[in-house]
Amino acid sequence: MRCPKCSSSEDKVIETRISKEGDTIRRRRQCIACGNRFTTYESIIPADIYVVKKDGRREDFKREKLTQGIKQACWKRNISQEQIDNIVNDIMNRLALLSQEEVESSYIGKLAMEALKNVDDVAYVRFASIYRHFKDAEAFINEVNQLSNEKAQSEAADKGEAPKDAGK
Repeated sequence: MRCPKCSSSEDKVIETRISKEGDTIRRRRQCIACGNRFTTYESIIPADIYVVKKDGRREDFKREKLTQGIKQACWKRNISQEQIDNIVNDIMNRLALLSQEEVESSYIGKLAMEALKNVDDVAYVRFASIYRHFKDAEAFINEVNQLSNEKAQSEAADKGEAPKDAGK
C-alpha cells in the first residue's frame, strides 16, 4: 500500500477487523516513513459481470457506478455511508449468486430500488425517478402514491387489519 501523504510503500498494519458480513477486511495502517495513519479495505472481486443495457450494449459492471447512483439518491438524507455500503454489498452478493456472466441493468436497478424502499422513502423515489425515467410530475406523483398505498397496506397487515380498499 502506498501512503496517501508521502507515497511511501513501507507501512505496518496496526489493526485488522472483519466486517459483520464477513466479506470485507478493514485494516488500519501506519506509514513507516512519515507516521501517517490510514485505512484500507480488502474485499473479494467477483468474476467479471457484464451489464446488458436497455439498448443492448454490454459494459463491465462497475461497483463504483452503482455506489454513486445510490449515493445520489441518498443525498442530504439521514443515511450513513455504512448503510449505503451494506446495500451495495448485498446487491453484489446477490449478483455473485446468479452465476451468470451477463445481468440486465433493469435487474440491478430493481435490486437497488427494493433495498432503498426498505431504508428511506425519499431515496427510493429519487432512485426510481432516474431508473424509470419519469417523464413528468404525474409519473412522480403516481410513484409516491403507490409507495404510500404499499406502506398503508403493510402497516394494516402488521396490525392484522384488512386493507382499506379491500372491498373495492
